[in-house]
Amino acid sequence: MTSVPVQVGAPIVGVGALLLRPDGALLIGHRIKRGKPASWCLPGGHVEPGESFEAAAVREIAEESGIRTVTDARVFAVVLHTDADRTHLTAGVVARVALRDAVASTPEPEVFDRWVWARPTELPAPLFPASEALLALGRGDATPEGWTVYRATGAAAPVRGGR
Repeated sequence: MTSVPVQVGAPIVGVGALLLRPDGALLIGHRIKRGKPASWCLPGGHVEPGESFEAAAVREIAEESGIRTVTDARVFAVVLHTDADRTHLTAGVVARVALRDAVASTPEPEVFDRWVWARPTELPAPLFPASEALLALGRGDATPEGWTVYRATGAAAPVRGGR
């Protein structure tokens, strides 16, 4: 009989949002959360009880970047962190910003010190692990080790390289 490792802590269910401008640039923030290594991260966070992945993404975008003009939010994939001591399940949601000149602010300066619009082929590093897994899928790159990707049925890749 093989033993199954015991989970430490409750599973974490989250969302990562690829917020796209009409020119294809996506919003990414420099995450400086205390006690964690600095990294670049998509807007996102925990899914609240009773909340859909899409609603969580729109809420997190507003809370973290101040952008409230978000449209067309839809799930494109779910990623599962498979080599952690607890289950991390993150839904990738692609959304569009309604205003081409939308400007992100830092309502949570203890978590993010800045937001930038970047081309998918010109992303800063290092990337937050769940963001890296979602962005790899969107760009058609290999999934990072330790992550399993489940593409939403009928979902097209939300981010393309080039230009």
